[in-house]
Formats: sequence, structure tokens, C-alpha cells
Amino acid sequence: MKKQFPLKGVCAYGCEVEVEDGKLVNCEFFGGCDGNHKGLNSLMKGMDIKEVADRLEGITCGFRSTSCPDQLAKVLRTMIAED
Repeated sequence: MKKQFPLKGVCAYGCEVEVEDGKLVNCEFFGGCDGNHKGLNSLMKGMDIKEVADRLEGITCGFRSTSCPDQLAKVLRTMIAED
């Protein structure tokens, strides 16, 4: 399943997440820190999406109360709830 989601409160304005059998296949962010997003994607590939969400939830960025990883955790929680 591949879905696009808007992000809020961060430099990236959206992401596209692909999940198969509860595992993260790919995550592409639109906007924001390209290198960091590519590195994050590389580290998460093949992981269980619940574990990814657990690890990323609550991470902040600078003065913001959220971050791209935290927003991704919210996206993954939405996907888990829809499943």
C-alpha cells in the first residue's frame, strides 16, 4: 500500500509512505532536509511500522514541538489504525 500524507509544523510539506505486510518499504519526503530524509529512509527500510513509529514519536526539531520523524510516526499510526 502506497499513500501520500500532508505534514504539519515542519519544513517538509508531505510524504509518501509505502508499506507491505506491516513493513516499511519506502518513505519519500517532499521538501525539507533531503540528505537527512534519505538517511532516515535507508535506516527504516524493512522495519515493522509500529517499531518505527515507537522510535520516532516525540522527536522535536529545534524550537518546534514536532519534527519530520515525529510527523512520520503520526502518519504510520494512522496507517496502523486504518489496517
